[in-house]
Amino acid sequence: MVLLSQFDEFQRRAAGQDRPWLRSLRKSAIKRFGDLGFPTTRDEEWRYTNVAPLAKVPFKLAPRNGNGVSGRILRDYLFGELDCCNLVFLNGHFSEALSSLCRLPDGVRVSSIAAALRGDGGEIEPHLARYAPYQDSAFTALNTAFTADGAFVVIPDKAVVEEVIHLVYLSTAASGATMSYPRNLILLGRQSQARIVESYVGVQDVVYLTNAVTEISLGENAVVEHYRLQRESGRAFHIASTQVVQNSGSSFASHFVSLGGGLVRNEIGVRLDGEGSECTLDGLYVTRGTQHMDNRTSIDHAQPHSSSRQLYKGVLDGQSSGVFNGKIFVRPDAQKTDARQTNRNLLLSEEATVDTKPQLEIYADDVKCTHGATIGKLDEEALFYLRSRGIDQESARTILTYAFASEVSRAMKIKPIQCQIDLALLNRLSRDGRLKEAP
Repeated sequence: MVLLSQFDEFQRRAAGQDRPWLRSLRKSAIKRFGDLGFPTTRDEEWRYTNVAPLAKVPFKLAPRNGNGVSGRILRDYLFGELDCCNLVFLNGHFSEALSSLCRLPDGVRVSSIAAALRGDGGEIEPHLARYAPYQDSAFTALNTAFTADGAFVVIPDKAVVEEVIHLVYLSTAASGATMSYPRNLILLGRQSQARIVESYVGVQDVVYLTNAVTEISLGENAVVEHYRLQRESGRAFHIASTQVVQNSGSSFASHFVSLGGGLVRNEIGVRLDGEGSECTLDGLYVTRGTQHMDNRTSIDHAQPHSSSRQLYKGVLDGQSSGVFNGKIFVRPDAQKTDARQTNRNLLLSEEATVDTKPQLEIYADDVKCTHGATIGKLDEEALFYLRSRGIDQESARTILTYAFASEVSRAMKIKPIQCQIDLALLNRLSRDGRLKEAP
C-alpha cells in the first residue's frame, strides 16, 4: 500500500526528532490502519458514503510551503476587526509569517504541536490520542500515524480568554494530489473559558485530502464555544473528527458549517463524563452539483443530570447527496438526562438526496429524550406569497432557503463570524450560484 511506504519515509525524516513515545504511537496507529484498511459501504458506519474514489488517488504528503499564499488572500478568511489570535497553517504546517498572535492571559498557551514536540513533549504525551482513539477508525489511525503539526491550546484553571483563538488551515495548489493531517489538541482547566474557531479552506480548485482530528478536554465548570467552518475546494476530500470529553458542570457549544468539498465526512463525538455537564451541537451543510456530505454526531451521556441539544440542517441542490446520522447514548447511571435531537433537510431539486438516521439508545429509566428528522421542499404557499408581492421566482426561492438555513447561523454568538457565514450563504444560494457546480 502506497500509504505504508509513505509512512516509512515520513518516519525516516522524523528520526532523531521524535520522542520514543511518539514513534511508538505512530507505529501502533499505522499498524492499526493496515489492519482496518479504508472503510467500505459494507461497513454500517459508512453505508451511505463510498470512499473508493479517495482510496484510488495516489496522494503524497503536502509540501510545507504555501506556493505564494499572501496576507491579502488570507484576509478573505479572517473576521475583520474581531480581536483574534490567528494561527495559520499552510498544507498542515504552521506559518509564523502569516500568523498573528495576540497578548493572552498568564498561563495560556497557544502554539503549534510541532513546536511543543520539539521540547520533551511532556505536556502532550498524556493527552494525545486519549480523547480520539484510533483503534476503530481508519482515518483517525491514519491521522495519528502522520501527526506532525496542528494547534496546541492550553487554558489553565480559572483563565478567561476574551480573544477568539482562530485556527486557519489553508490548502494550496501543488503538483499532483496532496494530503495533510492537521491535529489539534485543546485542553481547558477548571472554570476556564475560551472561544475557538477552526477554518478549513482551499485557495485553488484542486484535488487534495484534508484528514483532520481535534481533541478537546474540558475541566470542571469550563465553558467553550467551538466553531468549525469548512470551505474547501470543490474537488477536495475532507475527512474530520472532533472528539470532546467533558467533566462536571462544563459547557460545550459547537457551531458547524460545511459548504465546500467534493466528498466530506464530518464526525463529532461528545462524552458528558461529569454530572451537570451540558452540550449544544448546531450544524449546517449546504450542497450542490455532485457534492456528497456525511455528518455524524454522537453524544454519550455517561453521568446523571446532563443535558444535550442538537440541531442539524441540510440544504441540498443539483445531484448532490447528504447523510445525517445522530446518536444519543444514555448509560445506566445517567439518570435525569435531558436530550433533544433534530435534523431538518431541504431538497431544492428532484435529483438531490439525503439519508437521515436519528438514534436513541437509552439504558436509564428517568430521562427525557426526543429525536426527529424531516425532509421536505420549499413551501409553495410561501413562494406564491412572495411572488404576489412582486418578487421574482429565483429571489423568492433564495429568500426562503436562506430563512431555513440561517437558523443555525443566528445561534452564533460571535457577530463577525455570523455575518461572514450569512454572506457566504447568500452568495451560495443566489441566483447566479444556486444551480452551479461546486466551486
